[in-house]
Amino acid sequence: MKIIIVGAGEVGFHIASRLSLENKDVILIEKNADALRRVTENLDVQTIEGCGSSPAVLEQAGIKQAEILLAVTDSDETNLVASLFANILSPTTIKLARIRSEDYLMYQEALNQDPYSIDMVINPEAEAVKTVERLLKVPGAVDVGEFADGRIKVIGVRLNADCSVNGTKLAGLKKKTGNKKILVTAIVRDEKLIIPSGSDQLLEGDVIYFISEEKDLKGALKIFGKRAEPFNRVLLVGGGNLGLKLATALEGLSIHTKLIEKNPDRCRELAEHLDKVIVLQGDGSDQGLLQEENIQDMDVVITLTGDEETNILTSLLAKRMGAQKTVTRISRFSYFPLVSAIGLEHIVSPRRAAINTMLQYVRRGQVLSAMALKGEEAEVLEAVALETSDVVGKPLRDVPFPKGALVVAIIRSDEVIIPTGDSVIQPHDRIVIFSTRQSIPRVEKALMVKLEYF
Repeated sequence: MKIIIVGAGEVGFHIASRLSLENKDVILIEKNADALRRVTENLDVQTIEGCGSSPAVLEQAGIKQAEILLAVTDSDETNLVASLFANILSPTTIKLARIRSEDYLMYQEALNQDPYSIDMVINPEAEAVKTVERLLKVPGAVDVGEFADGRIKVIGVRLNADCSVNGTKLAGLKKKTGNKKILVTAIVRDEKLIIPSGSDQLLEGDVIYFISEEKDLKGALKIFGKRAEPFNRVLLVGGGNLGLKLATALEGLSIHTKLIEKNPDRCRELAEHLDKVIVLQGDGSDQGLLQEENIQDMDVVITLTGDEETNILTSLLAKRMGAQKTVTRISRFSYFPLVSAIGLEHIVSPRRAAINTMLQYVRRGQVLSAMALKGEEAEVLEAVALETSDVVGKPLRDVPFPKGALVVAIIRSDEVIIPTGDSVIQPHDRIVIFSTRQSIPRVEKALMVKLEYF
């Protein structure tokens, strides 16, 4: 698969890094020499110095042979022009464009048609809002993914000292889960990803990733010692584009919300757009203001300013003052490994959310959605089982699936199946697959062709 990426910023660099490790043919276009040098020094991908919106540069990169174009620069205009010329030069190339301006997003339907024919317009802030909404709907989770139109959840929870399943081996977990459809797919322990077997124990401090059907979710959360009641009181700090989008979404969910914004002019704009959200002018990191707003009564505090250091410090302060839960906006990928070490509970990253959305288009086979886990060391995919695949028509125990990959759910019409070795995938079933990063290329082959290629 040949993929052209326009833009070597954080998003372009990070997704190029992901794809290069999967042995995909990646060509990265960037006009900034310093950004390009960072790529050449760290990644095994082809690079072209130039403007990705130039048709000559796109032809030099081989746009006519490319299956996918990812236009992910920080400039909406560059991304749009790159998509325009890509469509002129190679109409069959799938085009994904990162667009942030509301002025352009208002015409999203037009962007899906000629002359642009963008297959997916990706707005990082909108994707981040979806991430936060999923977290708010599942209290106690550190990570949430939805598959099969929300009927299947992939949940990450951290085990506390008082959790009743501490010390339990996975082979004995069924005694505590009863008839609930729950499958533990991964354990993160001391920042290392473990693909567990029946002999592995669940220990305090572990982050456990499990699959659950929607109807069993509340019971599953209680088993892992987490609250199942929804959040009712939310404090937002930062009224930029992301803050406004999230506040609007929370109004629709009828969640009592307050929003703190430092800029008085922006506060007036926010008040004009929001009906139920209480807009406060002030510094969200001011301890006195947080006390006045009864921070200890808040179910969750979400820090969304454009300054990551402010977000981090405000979240830590809010937690110390009694807020039950915090969510922190962080954009720099270099900060992610430090999150748990410095005491942050949950993070939201518009850039990472955008990358997760792109993955479903980058993946081979009929992939419907994708979610990265644990610093992109693993991935959960939802795909359609093709008639030509050897995953169809035989018990899963007889399917030579690659090591590090596992079918964790089968969706057949209205039925959700948490599979065993006896389960048989039928043509056109939707299947949810957990896979380590190393196994992704072989999983992609399995979704497209016979497994004799393994």
